[in-house]
This record gives sequence, C-alpha cells and structure tokens, in this order.
Amino acid sequence: KFYEQFSKNLKLGVHEDSTNRAKLADLLRYHSTKSGDDTTTLKEYVARMDEKQQGIYYITGESRKAVESSPFLEKLKKRGFECLLMTDPIDEYVTQQLKEYDGKKLIAVTKEGLEIDEGEDEKKKFEEEKAKTESLCKLIKEVLDDKVEKVVVSNHMVDSPCSLVTSAFGWTANMTRIMQAQALRDNTQMGYMAAKKTLELNPFNPIISSLRSKAEADQSDKTVKDLIWLLYDTALLTSGFNLDEPTVFANRIHRLIKLGLSIEDDGDDDLGDLDDLPPLDDEEDMGESSLES
Repeated sequence: KFYEQFSKNLKLGVHEDSTNRAKLADLLRYHSTKSGDDTTTLKEYVARMDEKQQGIYYITGESRKAVESSPFLEKLKKRGFECLLMTDPIDEYVTQQLKEYDGKKLIAVTKEGLEIDEGEDEKKKFEEEKAKTESLCKLIKEVLDDKVEKVVVSNHMVDSPCSLVTSAFGWTANMTRIMQAQALRDNTQMGYMAAKKTLELNPFNPIISSLRSKAEADQSDKTVKDLIWLLYDTALLTSGFNLDEPTVFANRIHRLIKLGLSIEDDGDDDLGDLDDLPPLDDEEDMGESSLES
C-alpha cells in the first residue's frame, strides 16, 4: 500500500535527486517476467541474474499486458533471462537518469544494440540465414523508404516475423507516444528526439522466408510490396508505436478479408479511398499470390 501511494514520488526522486539516487533506487519495485503477480526490487533482480546476462533488461510500455506479449521478450524468455516490466510513464524519465544499478547497466530491449550470447552452432546458422535475407532487406528499405532508417536481420525474435527497434540514444516507442500526448509539446524537440525506427527481420520465421522466396522470383511483384507494408504496419503495433495511417491499414486488411471470402472488389464499397494504397495486382493475380504464400 505504501509503495502504491508513493511510488511516483520515489521515481521522481530518482530522476531529480542525484545525491540520493542510489539509495532511492533500492526502493523501486517492478513486475518482471519471472515475478508473477508480485513485484521485485532491483537488488533481488541482480541476485537472480544469469551470469551470461549483459545487464539489467527492461521494457517500457503502456500496460503490463501489452509488454508481456511483446516480440522483444521472445528471445529473453527462451534463454531464461528476466526482464523488468515498466508501465508507468514516469519510468521513462527514471531510466534516463538511472543508467546502472550495483554495477549492472540498465538495457532497454526495445532499442537497437541488444546483444545476447549464443552458441557457435546458432551463430553459424544465423549467419547463413542472414546472408540469404540481405537482398530482401534492401527491397524492404526501397519500398518503405523514409519510414524506417534501416532494415536489418536480427536474432532477437523467436516467433514474430519482425519488429521495430529505436536508436540507442533516441526516445523509445513508449516515450514517443508519451511526448505526442503532451498538450504543450515542443515540436522542435520531437523532430530530433523522435524514434528513428530500424526494422528487424527474423530470418527463421516462415513468413519472412516465404516473402524472401517470392521476392527473389520477382522483385516487381506488387503483392510482395503490399505484404511488406502489412508487415511494417503490424510491426508498428506490436512494437508500441501508433499507426501512421490507420485507415490505409484498415483498407489493406479489408482487402485480405475480401480475398479470404472470395468477394469481388466492385469498387463501390465503403472502405475509403484506395488511391493511397500501394498498387496491387488485380484480384485474380493477388488471390493466386496469396494462396502460393
């Protein structure tokens, strides 16, 4: 009860009081991927740390439910590494000042540069898949253009096809959302601090491998380009960002639903202006491509 009432005050103290920051950090409590319904202190977390961990892993987000199912946690869970779940907006400010605890660096799993040690066999297999996927990375970058800073192959995911990470020194997706909600936000600051997105691909995911094969067969396939946009939009959502154009995303989903139900697109529906969509094959060609994938 005490912590529920005064947690924000403690976190504000960590942010502003550099003299007592270390002492106040001892009082912080968070849910984690291993704490269940209980909370854990940073001291307890460090005591449980695996010797192969690079530091104290944490993820920030809008809610506990949202971050628990995040693609950023897939590899950590597989390796048995614990991750702190930070869902209070003030946690973003805490982590800006609290860079380490007890000699252990705090590492945001939603930012680029996350390193997870792997065995030689895993590294070799990953490098082989990475080499095969480089051409797809170039194609995706060409299609998305300035929507992402770069497209890379990553071994941070297990089940998800892709995710969007931010630069090491910029805002996280969650911080960007918080700042966009400010009534008196500084648009100049938004310009250079807003998240620079990097699209990470999971080369072992069947969606990516199938898309890679389809792109190798014909890079000009318009269905491939539309699938790339769908992957990008879904990555925005699963990575904690807001959709740039919700209506355009909805139109793409509606088109897929129509194909699944074998409904011909007569152009008289109420799905909105489809001129903003990337050009698609005609319905017959797209239906065949969808079945092949």
